[in-house]
Amino acid sequence: MQFTKMHGAGNDYVYVNCFQEKVSDPVSLAIKVSDRHKGIGADGLVLICPTSEADVQMRMFNADGSESEMCGNAVRCVAKYSFDNDLVKTQPVSDAIMLDSLKTACPQAQSYCMIRVLTGNGVLPIGLAIVNGKVEQACVNMGSPILDAAKIPTALTGEMVVNHPITICGAEYKMTCVSMGNPHAVVYCDNVAAVNLEKIGPAFEHDKLFPRRINVHFVQIVSDNELIMRTWERGSGITLACGTGASAVCVAGVLTGKSSAKILAHLPGGDLNLNWQKESNIVYLTGPATEVYSGQWPE
Repeated sequence: MQFTKMHGAGNDYVYVNCFQEKVSDPVSLAIKVSDRHKGIGADGLVLICPTSEADVQMRMFNADGSESEMCGNAVRCVAKYSFDNDLVKTQPVSDAIMLDSLKTACPQAQSYCMIRVLTGNGVLPIGLAIVNGKVEQACVNMGSPILDAAKIPTALTGEMVVNHPITICGAEYKMTCVSMGNPHAVVYCDNVAAVNLEKIGPAFEHDKLFPRRINVHFVQIVSDNELIMRTWERGSGITLACGTGASAVCVAGVLTGKSSAKILAHLPGGDLNLNWQKESNIVYLTGPATEVYSGQWPE
C-alpha cells in the first residue's frame, strides 16, 4: 500500500490515496501505522476518498483506531495532497476573508484557489496558497462553533459551558467547552510548560462529564491577540498541534474575555492563525501543510 506522511504544524498523519488504494480495515491499520516504534509513526491515519458531495472526502482515524469527525491540520494536508497530485479541479477563492487570510499568511504565493472537502463535520471550503506549483499554506472555513452544553456534548446542563469548575486528579480547574465538530475543553493557566499533560490529559479525556470523551487544551495568554497552547488529543494523546482545538481556543478566548477574535496561536509544532468572524459565526484557520515522505506499507 502506497502512503504519504504529512503534517500540519507538527500534527502528523499517514495519508492514503483511496482513489488508487483499498483499505478494508482502517481501524486496525490506523493502530499499526501510528505506532512510533513498530509502525510509520503518526497521530493517526487519514483516508483521501472520492465522493459525489465535494471534491474529495477525508476520513480520519486516531492512533487508537477511533474515528474522529474532523481535524483542522489534517484537512489542510488533504487539500495539499489533492491539489499537488491532481486529484481535484480548483475554483477561485470567493470568500474575501479567506483570501485575505491566505495573502497575509503567504504573500509570496503566485496564485490562490479553493477546493471543497467532505469531513465528518460537513463540507468545508479550503483556500490554497500556491508556491511553485505546490500548496504551501491553506485556510479552512471551520464552520460555526457549537456552544450548547448538550450538543458538544457534555453531561452538564445549561446553554454554554464557560469557566465551569471541574475537578481532575484532585485539583480544580475552570474550563470552557466548545465543539468544532469534535469536543474541546479549554483551560487557562500561567505556564503551559508546567502542566503535567501526560497525567492530566487522559483524566480529562475520560471524565464522566464527557460522553464522547474530550480534547483538552491548556492555554497561556501572551497578549490580547497572541497565546501559547498545549494539547491532549482524544484518542492520540499529546500532539504537537490541533487545528480544531486552536479554533475552539479562539472562540473560548472571546467567550471568557481572555483574548480577541483574531489570534496567533503558538503550538509546539508551529503557529496557526485564527479568526472568528462573529457576524457570520465562522472560524477561519490558516496554517502550513507539509509533505514529509512517501513509501510502501507492506500489508
